[in-house]
Amino acid sequence: MKKQTIFFLIFIFTLNTCNYEKKQSKNVQDDNGIPLVENRWLPIDKIKLPEGFSISIYASDIPNARSMVLSDKGTLFVGNRDGDKVLAIVDTNKDFKADKKYIIARDLRMPNGVAIKNGDLYVAEVSKIWRFKDIDNYLNNPPKPELISDKFPTKGHHGWKFIAFGPDGKLYVPVGAPCNICEKTDSLIYASIARMNDDGSNLEVFANGVRNTVGFDWHPGTNELWFTDNGRDMLGDDIPSDELNYAPRAGMHFGFPYCHQGDIKDPEFGSKRPCTDFVAPAAKLGAHVAALGIRFYKGNMFPEEYRNQIFIAEHGSWNRSKKSGYNITTVTLNGNEVISSKIFASGWLDSEKDIAWGRPVDVLVMPDGSLLVSDDAIGVIYRITYKKS
Repeated sequence: MKKQTIFFLIFIFTLNTCNYEKKQSKNVQDDNGIPLVENRWLPIDKIKLPEGFSISIYASDIPNARSMVLSDKGTLFVGNRDGDKVLAIVDTNKDFKADKKYIIARDLRMPNGVAIKNGDLYVAEVSKIWRFKDIDNYLNNPPKPELISDKFPTKGHHGWKFIAFGPDGKLYVPVGAPCNICEKTDSLIYASIARMNDDGSNLEVFANGVRNTVGFDWHPGTNELWFTDNGRDMLGDDIPSDELNYAPRAGMHFGFPYCHQGDIKDPEFGSKRPCTDFVAPAAKLGAHVAALGIRFYKGNMFPEEYRNQIFIAEHGSWNRSKKSGYNITTVTLNGNEVISSKIFASGWLDSEKDIAWGRPVDVLVMPDGSLLVSDDAIGVIYRITYKKS
């Protein structure tokens, strides 16, 4: 290669790098050494929302941002799957942008799940649940955690957990199947949603046949559980569908590994039990969309049509020949009947190029009625608001 060509390529690379950096704001660090980036360039103008809605960045540089929970004092706690830390995020000046971050826990294994009760933070690893007492008053110097339970399996496959306290005061903890498709092996708690007291006692299985749920919530009117469940892989691009399930009582079985989406027998295990033995999903959400976080909208900012309806984060497919998901969807209910579902926010996936730049994980309704959305692909948390035109 001629010297002139080499110098030209170096010049173009340097120019492109400089132009990219101009889109970035200056990095600063908080007291814990976590980068804070203001107005980082992201293509959020590509996000499509219904008329009157807008989206902004609430917090950036939140590595692998996954499950979220908000304390009574307004601290946002964020877990992750691929890292080892739990972060606390604070909007100290109330301008709807986080300006302070703290590391609450380190050296944990897939600390995806976070929950709050009576001012105490609960964190779920693969096999353990920890409690950090009175956490809001010790963000700068978190207390030594108390081990609440170590009774969960240690396998990492579908081992990361979303956790939440139910209306009954119990902590609900899912245990995913340790496989793509298999019958339960060394533990009867696999492929279930379990629950226990806040001190770890009285662990019991609430729902069976749940392959891998990473999000659930309770209907604000009935206090009954609704959850997403990810369908199995390797049956092709279009089956089976991910599920939205409704569990008004304990002891229900939702089909895994024998029946998928309520009406498809598994090729390997389907002959053992008919689909009629199990509870069919309340809604089919689409094949491989990876439906994760789910919340009922209890705020007042959005139009009345969204009140007490469901928002779901679709993380997006990982092995489909043409990608699917990468959206926020809404599900409309009439009582306990699903009337419709539709895309609420899209644009993280470029369908023509089949490339995704972001992956929604969890959704959370804030006290002012805005909706937070975590994105583990680029490590940010978005804020969706509504203003009548």
